[in-house]
Amino acid sequence: MRPAEFPRSASYDPDWVFENTMGPNVLWLTESLAASMSLRPGMRVLDMGCGKALSSIFLAKEYGLQVWATDLWIDAGDNLGRIRAAGIEDRVFPIHAEAHALPFAARFFDAMVSVDAYHYFGTEDLYLESHMARLVKPGGQMGIVVPGLVEELTSDEVPEHLQPYWEPAFFSFHSPAWWRRHWERSGLVTVELSDLLPDGWRHWMTSDRFWSERLGKPSDEADMLALDRGRTLGLTRMVARRNHRPTAPLHVL
Repeated sequence: MRPAEFPRSASYDPDWVFENTMGPNVLWLTESLAASMSLRPGMRVLDMGCGKALSSIFLAKEYGLQVWATDLWIDAGDNLGRIRAAGIEDRVFPIHAEAHALPFAARFFDAMVSVDAYHYFGTEDLYLESHMARLVKPGGQMGIVVPGLVEELTSDEVPEHLQPYWEPAFFSFHSPAWWRRHWERSGLVTVELSDLLPDGWRHWMTSDRFWSERLGKPSDEADMLALDRGRTLGLTRMVARRNHRPTAPLHVL
C-alpha cells in the first residue's frame, strides 16, 4: 500500500486511510492531482466532495493550504474530529453542504479540487457555470480525479466482459476527451491537462483488493477491474485554469 509513484502518501498510516476510506485510495488520487497543479502555501482551496476529509488533511499538511472540506454525505462535526486529531484545525474548515447550494462568496477560492466525487454532480450541462466556476478567482486552477472510461461507450453499449458487474451509476463515468469538451465548451476555463491517470485502473484495483481483504469479503469492483485491465476503465484526471469570462447571474439558471 506504498507505491513508489506516491511518495507523499507513503508517510501516512494505511490503517488510518482504511478506517476512513470511501473508494479508491484517496491519498494516491489527491497526490496525483496536486502534482499536476500549481499549489502554493496559503492558498484558499475548495475540496468539493471531500468525504471524510482525508484529501483536505493531506493538502493542508503537504502543501500548506487553507482547505474548505465540503461534503454532503459526511457530517461536518465528524470531519472536525479527524481534522483536530491531525492537528490542523487552523487550516482545514469542515463544511456540510450540497453541491447545488454552496455557501461561499464568488471568487473566494484560489483553487478547487474534487477527488472521486465530481462525477456525482458535475456532469450536468450547466453545473460548472451555475455553481462551481463562480467560486474560483480568474487565473485559479480547478482539478478533478474521477472514475472514467478510456473512450466513450457507443450508444451506452456496455462491453460484454463488464456486463455482469455494470451498475447504472457507472454511466456517470466519462473519458478525458468527454470531460475536456464538457468544461471547455462553457468558455469559462481552459483545460491544461486531461488524461487517464497512469496505471490508474491498477491503483484502483489494488486499493479495492486491500480494503476487501481487510473486511474479509470479496470485491466485485476489484474483480471487474482485474478482468478489464485498463481496456475500458480507468481514472480520469483533469486540470483547468479559470479564465476571465464572467458567469451568468444565478437567477437565470
